[in-house]
Amino acid sequence: MTGFGRGEAANTKWNVVVEIKTVNNRFKDFRFKMGSALSSLEFELRQKLEKSFKRGTFDVSVTYQKKNEAVAESNLDEAKVQAWLKSVMPLIEGKMPISVSPTDFLRQDFMRDDESDRGQELSPSVLEAFNIAVKALDVSRKNEGMSLVEKLLEHLSIYEKLLTKNEELKGLYPEMMKDKLTSKLNERMKEFQVDQGRLMQEVIFYLEKLEIDEEINRAKIHVAKLKEVLTGNGEVGRQIDFLLQELGRETNTMGSKSAHMEISQNVVEMKVQLEKIREQALNLE
Repeated sequence: MTGFGRGEAANTKWNVVVEIKTVNNRFKDFRFKMGSALSSLEFELRQKLEKSFKRGTFDVSVTYQKKNEAVAESNLDEAKVQAWLKSVMPLIEGKMPISVSPTDFLRQDFMRDDESDRGQELSPSVLEAFNIAVKALDVSRKNEGMSLVEKLLEHLSIYEKLLTKNEELKGLYPEMMKDKLTSKLNERMKEFQVDQGRLMQEVIFYLEKLEIDEEINRAKIHVAKLKEVLTGNGEVGRQIDFLLQELGRETNTMGSKSAHMEISQNVVEMKVQLEKIREQALNLE
């Protein structure tokens, strides 16, 4: 199911923006783009998505920018300088003169681990913005789901109308077939003797094989269940797939049994509606 969520948060130094985009997927797939400073947060963010959503492909983007009013700070790590002096001074004390220039400590060895510090500074704000984005994404996906369900119900309504039409036509169908068979056989009866009783038994047997009452009744049951699933709560993807298989089976049987042109035409359109439901239902959880 498609959706989008955005969250923003800030601390004294940084503005943080988290965006989550999602598209349909039978399974779960997570892709993070947030820089090495925040890599330690990926597992925690992944777990939150796992608990919040059942399936989908999730693209998570985390961006941050230092505030303009943030005070510029030196990257010099005073602890590293003190540690160096503490270890070196006793070795040379009283043995040789030593002079230290401030520029000597501008080497990378004496700089703070900026990535690590930045990650610690950003983590609370990232989590705050991420939680906001997850809630927004959940609302977005639910709205998308509601719109999709409305569309599926429209297709199902068309199917149901055609099914009702077939139920009306099936009452005319046996008499039509009986007249057609009798007319054909009467032509043959001029050439040879036919037992009328036996003839009518065969006609009735043939017509019984072409009856679609059972298929129509079962299709009605599946339609009612599908409506219930679409308008209910919880995971619906697998249930819809099963019911569509059953409806497809009953619809195909109607088409193969019926020699009535209008019923056959209705069956073709019914199968089109089922296929539309199947394609669009793939986006539902």
